[in-house]
Parts: sequence; C-alpha cells; structure tokens
Amino acid sequence: MPKETIRLAAVADIHCSKSSHGKLESLFARAAAVADILILSGDLTDYGLPEEAKILARELGSAKKIPMLGVLGNHDHESGKANEVSDILCEAGMVVLDGHTCEFEGIGFAGAKGFGGGFGKRMLSPWGEQTMKAFVHEAVEEALKLESALAKLRTPQKIAVLHYSPIEATVVGEHREIFPFLGSSRLEDALSRHPVGMVFHGHAHHGSMEGRTKMNVPVYNVAMPLLARMRPGEAPFRLIEVRVEPAAVSPAVAARMS
Repeated sequence: MPKETIRLAAVADIHCSKSSHGKLESLFARAAAVADILILSGDLTDYGLPEEAKILARELGSAKKIPMLGVLGNHDHESGKANEVSDILCEAGMVVLDGHTCEFEGIGFAGAKGFGGGFGKRMLSPWGEQTMKAFVHEAVEEALKLESALAKLRTPQKIAVLHYSPIEATVVGEHREIFPFLGSSRLEDALSRHPVGMVFHGHAHHGSMEGRTKMNVPVYNVAMPLLARMRPGEAPFRLIEVRVEPAAVSPAVAARMS
C-alpha cells in the first residue's frame, strides 16, 4: 500500500571536516529513524576535500536505509575537487543533483547549487567590468540549471533543493551587506515558471528559518547552525511531512489497489 504522506528530513551546512569522525553518525541515524527521505542542501564538507567527503560518506552509513539526495554548496567547491566529492558521496548512496532530477515515493526533486547576485530591484546586472559580467553569468547559469531540471519533472508533487536562497526573506538576520552573496532572485524566477510545492536551501547560517516566494511557495532555510540555534535541544534537521497525491501512484499499483 503506497504511503499517503512522506516525511522529509532536511539539513544543510554540515561542514564535515577531517576531525568529524563519529560526530555526525547520530544525526543521520536520528533522521533516518523519523523520515522517509534525507535531503542535504549543500556545504556538506568544510573545504571540499575528498578526505572530508570520505568521512562524511562513512557517517552517512547510518542513514542508508532511506533515500538520500542533495546538492553541493560553495564550501564543497573550495578546493576545486567538487567532482571527486560528488563521486564519493554518490558511491555512498547519495543522489547529487546539479541541474538533475530524481524521484522517490512519487515525489520529484530538482536540484542545483544556485549562486548569489541579490534580490529584487537590487539584483546585480551584467554591466561594466568583465569580472562583474562573469559573476552574473554564473548566477544565470545556475538558475537555468534549476529551470531545466524542474521542466523535466512530471510528478504531481515537486520539490526544489538548493544551497543558495531564492528569496530575501530567509537570509534576513544576516548582515545586509552580504545579502547579494547569499542568493539570487533569478532562482525564484525559475521557480515561478515551474511551480513546486516547497524549496529547501542552506548557506545563510544567521538567516531566518522560513519564507515564501512571490507565488506563495514555502521556502525552508535548513542550515544546521541556524536550526541548532533556533531550536536548542532538538535534532538540527527540519522534518517536513508531504502529502503524496493519488496521481503519483503508478497505473500498475492503482490496478492492484482496485
């Protein structure tokens, strides 16, 4: 019998380092005990080193009984070895999304790292020096990755997974001077063209836990330092329950149920 609701455990900004042996296993075990799917929204390693990714892969072993998916963050790119980090995590059973999609339990997931650039009328434009244009180009490319992935999903329930924020509301709490480096409205534009049920991101350690897009879609900032500070005594991941629409059940399953 297909489940009517699916529980998602989401966390970002784990920053697994060379000294993290044994420090994250209990977190993932607790998530796997209460959730059906684990979502990891970037900055999974501290310096983007393969050695850190291997430690994280071992720690993730305690959650292997449930599907694991997510995106990389800016820290995971720090050492120029993001592809190696991604490969190691994939070998550990995690689906790493970089403009890609996956489907679990009738829910479609689309993911991309995202990038900065700012929000609304203060969003950076591709004008002036070549370096400035390159910065904006990166933001546009990440938004296109997200949009391309979202366009491929055919599931009734769709969820976007990012590292950078698509809206200003969930970075409020950070110093306003760094808002342009925490996310971009270009990501929100992609979400508006291909509606989703919810969005997860990280990156803003001192931001706000929740916000909504212009289309009233809930956005959850699941940066672990933020969750730990705002909910002391609780496991530092966000648990969200999602209702799976009947249309998500395959025809073969529907036939067996009738």
